[in-house]
Amino acid sequence: MIDSSFYKGKKVLVTGHTGFKGTWMCKLLVMLGADVTGYALPAPTSPSLFELCKVGEEINSVEGDIRDLDHLMKVFKETQPEIVIHMAAQPIVRDSYKDPVYTYETNVMGTVNVLECIRQTASVRSFVNVTTDKVYLNREWQWGYRENEELNGFDPYSNSKSCSELVTSSYKNSFFGGETGKMDDGREIAITTCRAGNVIGGGDFANDRIVPDCVRAVEAERKIIVRNPFSTRPYQHVLEPVVTYLMIAQEQYKDISFAGSYNVGPDDLDCWTTGDLVDLFCKEWNESNCNNGYTVEWVNQYDGGPHEANFLKLDCSKIKSVFGWTTTWHMEETMKKIIEWTKCYLAKEDIVACMEKQIQDFLHQDN
Repeated sequence: MIDSSFYKGKKVLVTGHTGFKGTWMCKLLVMLGADVTGYALPAPTSPSLFELCKVGEEINSVEGDIRDLDHLMKVFKETQPEIVIHMAAQPIVRDSYKDPVYTYETNVMGTVNVLECIRQTASVRSFVNVTTDKVYLNREWQWGYRENEELNGFDPYSNSKSCSELVTSSYKNSFFGGETGKMDDGREIAITTCRAGNVIGGGDFANDRIVPDCVRAVEAERKIIVRNPFSTRPYQHVLEPVVTYLMIAQEQYKDISFAGSYNVGPDDLDCWTTGDLVDLFCKEWNESNCNNGYTVEWVNQYDGGPHEANFLKLDCSKIKSVFGWTTTWHMEETMKKIIEWTKCYLAKEDIVACMEKQIQDFLHQDN
């Protein structure tokens, strides 16, 4: 899916590069030979994958707030990126209830600021705005949401990402030539939004996410707390969307007709309940004998938290039809990779080598 020679020497700016998904993105771009600039606040967790894998030493890592337009504009002018991947966000549903103002400032005005910088930077040819599967008005349907469904997320996080989609559409129509992508000055900019499902993988240390909760529990040799074991989510390994974002950025760079909006989610067989996902984690962990005989288990313990959707999945017919896209790692293989990474981390082994191996395995299998 990715042309191994395309990114060599390309100037790529990634916002949110210190986060879980952003770190995997930057590591992949470095391996592809890209000239990478990252713009983000310091890593949002401690420990963090960004610090563990030392990818900041391999790129131009700029510490900055996506809400700071002047600083962001300065970075754009200095680096003159050709491709921009916008991943900076406040990404946690529960945190958005605690601080909705910050969530909207970051996820909405942050998008405005990135688009404004692109508008004033002639070098940019391809832009991918990463949002979420939660942008849709969730009717608890049993079928997947399509790209033409109504955008109206329920909670402040989901809704702010819906707004980010609308901001992108407005800028595209107002300043970037609409569907043609041709500006008044003749410049062409391909613009796409990507709506990904729940991303899991090695190195996620965020709060209120099920796989990090599992890892913290086994590290402490305690039972895994599951808040809502019956909620269904489209789970996928982090490399699935990361590789797909770069594939779309590459293809629309070559041919602007590929620009648009795309769902990036797993097949129906990977839409699992949270309880089933944790069952798989426990099975793989216990069979690996990681805890020297300690058997990991989970308990259902609802904690009275805020509203979250019970059922959510995506219809990915469009991206499959346009690009011939398919899922590379299904959930059983994904969980094996998570266990492999976690064993490496807990044993204080070579995180960089583990990540590079998993990326190579993914790209090789993808081909």
